[in-house]
Amino acid sequence: MAQDNGELDSLVRKRIRALRVAQGWSLEELAVRARISQSTLSRIENGRRRLALDQLVTLARALDTSLDQLVETAADDVVSHPMIDAAHGLMRWPLKAEPGMTVVRQRMTDPPPDNPSRMRAHPGREWLVVLSGTASLLLGNRRLRIETNQAAEFPTMLPHAIGAEGGPCEILGIFDRDARRGHQRGEGVGKANLPSP
Repeated sequence: MAQDNGELDSLVRKRIRALRVAQGWSLEELAVRARISQSTLSRIENGRRRLALDQLVTLARALDTSLDQLVETAADDVVSHPMIDAAHGLMRWPLKAEPGMTVVRQRMTDPPPDNPSRMRAHPGREWLVVLSGTASLLLGNRRLRIETNQAAEFPTMLPHAIGAEGGPCEILGIFDRDARRGHQRGEGVGKANLPSP
């Protein structure tokens, strides 16, 4: 659903104020940062002054955001449904705001491979949190125990593998584009591989 100009205008004004308040800045502090008068900023926030593109660019920069984010309209498709891969025991959600990023939920029952040659190394980064149980992460020469509610983040150029420790575990992982591709090329290696799209 597209927003009309009045709704967008109101949304942008609310965002400017909300971003200012979130930073803990007074009208005066943001006005100084944006190099506009405090009264002009007040009128912009309160809808008593027309929004000008040059002022929006200046305000976005002062608020440490982009013009695109400042004027972005709400997406209709806020809720997304997972793609389920029952064969690998996981669900996958692509992140719309970050093309190439994927969120994966996976249940693991097997420990990581004992053979170091079964560990993968590829470009990218991975982040994961253990939702239940305990995971064992092999990372280079290290074996890390990751318990429920603990997270790990690492560059995937380090040889790595993950599996369950002492019983089933469930993880939620975020893979950047390169990490996801690396796991797709390594299909069949270990139990923490992503499915093909």
